[in-house]
Amino acid sequence: MTIYFRIALFVWLIFGGGLGLAREGPPAAAIASAHPLATQAGHEVLAAGGNAFDAAVAVSAALAVVEPYSSGLGGGGFWLLHLAKEGTDVMLDGRERAPLAATARMYLDETGALIQGASIDGPLAAAIPGQPAALAHLAEHYGRLSLAKTLAPAMGYAREGFEVDKPYRRRAAFRLPVLKRWPAAGQVFLADGKVPVLGARIKQPALAATLEALAQRGAAGFYQGPVAEALVAGVRAAGGIWSREDLAQYQVVERAPVRGQYRGFKIISASPPSSGGIALLTMLNILAEEDLSTLPAATRTHLIIEAMRRAYRDRAQYLGDPDFVDVPVQRLTHPYYGAGLRAGIRLDRATSSADLPGIQSQDSGPHTTHFSVIDREGNRVAATLSINYPFGSGFMPPGTGVLLNDEMDDFAAAPGVPNVYGLIGSQANAIAPGKRPLSSMTPTFVENEQGVLVLGTPGGSRIITMVLLGVLEHVAGADLTHLVSQPRFHHQYFPDEVEYEPQAFAGELVKDLQALGHSLSPRERPWGNMQAVFWDRARKRVKAASDPRGVGEAVVR
Repeated sequence: MTIYFRIALFVWLIFGGGLGLAREGPPAAAIASAHPLATQAGHEVLAAGGNAFDAAVAVSAALAVVEPYSSGLGGGGFWLLHLAKEGTDVMLDGRERAPLAATARMYLDETGALIQGASIDGPLAAAIPGQPAALAHLAEHYGRLSLAKTLAPAMGYAREGFEVDKPYRRRAAFRLPVLKRWPAAGQVFLADGKVPVLGARIKQPALAATLEALAQRGAAGFYQGPVAEALVAGVRAAGGIWSREDLAQYQVVERAPVRGQYRGFKIISASPPSSGGIALLTMLNILAEEDLSTLPAATRTHLIIEAMRRAYRDRAQYLGDPDFVDVPVQRLTHPYYGAGLRAGIRLDRATSSADLPGIQSQDSGPHTTHFSVIDREGNRVAATLSINYPFGSGFMPPGTGVLLNDEMDDFAAAPGVPNVYGLIGSQANAIAPGKRPLSSMTPTFVENEQGVLVLGTPGGSRIITMVLLGVLEHVAGADLTHLVSQPRFHHQYFPDEVEYEPQAFAGELVKDLQALGHSLSPRERPWGNMQAVFWDRARKRVKAASDPRGVGEAVVR
């Protein structure tokens, strides 16, 4: 054996596959997002030499312009990253923070009752945004291109406008009163105080200027200087409690994702202050010992519902911002814990949520966005972004073009008091200055030797259960198109009912579930907008799929 052959063999073993330390990248790049213009922006950046992280900046910023009811510079999110060269994963936490002047009782009256609308509408409902800082962090630490290049498509959409579609009109009609209440927002998103007609162009020159400041100065262009001054002045003039110190103190946090296994698949998902990854792994651990494909439909659905119920109970009891509370991540995600919860499930009867120990509800619509990206090197991003309720708080500080979130509603205003999505919480998710509210956003990677799935969805409290159903379908071998389009069902502990989309429970399944004691609540309107890409290593191809419930676009190039 010649020295040259030995060297060639060594190189092949290390880099070609013998030791599995490196593998060939995908044959194509793919992006699935909730809007065609955002998907286009991401591919433009990839074509200009950017990587998946550059594309993530472009897609995030574009969605902030063309989906103002879902996300924006006035909101935040979680970006789950995989760095192909290093073989590592990191979660970028760009979640909003409570203002430093926030108090635990700020949305309660003298009697301790919730002040209706106070945590949803107007500047008092807004937490300090994290998305601008996250985009700057992505560009600086992971991208190849400048912010000026990656934000260019979004700036163009803001200046030139985008066309109003049916989803825009539906959500603008839903939030019409609050948009009319605040002139700066109404002037941008309405037409003479009314919902714009289909095809009308929404132009946002002030937002373009704010994006330009971010492109030129990075995070400082938003959190310091003229933009910061205008944000704080506008919020305080309208009764909010922001300060310049709130903006100056904001920092993105890099966190380790939560990890687990399900029937031979690696699961990597969002960690606290998202509840998504922990709840997802809890549910999968409860179901892990069952071969769901062999069970009758009623038994299979019953077990999934009971897993949902128990995971959401834990969400309400234990989860919050890990910088403020001790979240028992290892215990809640351990297979033994899931097995213990499974032991309490009866196959012949539904559990009453009131019979589970823990916090109880005091009570007898929603939107976010998601995109998935993979590049030809194998870098990937699953990102779920939000301003919470459609059009967030409805408030825009004059001159900024920035529509503010109402993420303060994601805190537990008081133990057991449900938020706008019906979710309840405990002291772990109580309001505190500088604290990040608990989230349901669940950007996720699912991986085995055959391939890598990147997925996520908007949908408020239903996000986690949608991702669960998507993972279960993927493990069962479902096609990607079916995975994002399947009818869905949901249980979140309280209210103690099973919501389900049309066609989710066919034939006798409704009667069978009712006979087990489940309270069923059919919904006329479907929910969610899942975006997924799949690198099929075995077949050496890449697929992408966008939920037919929305107007998104999935493109492989």
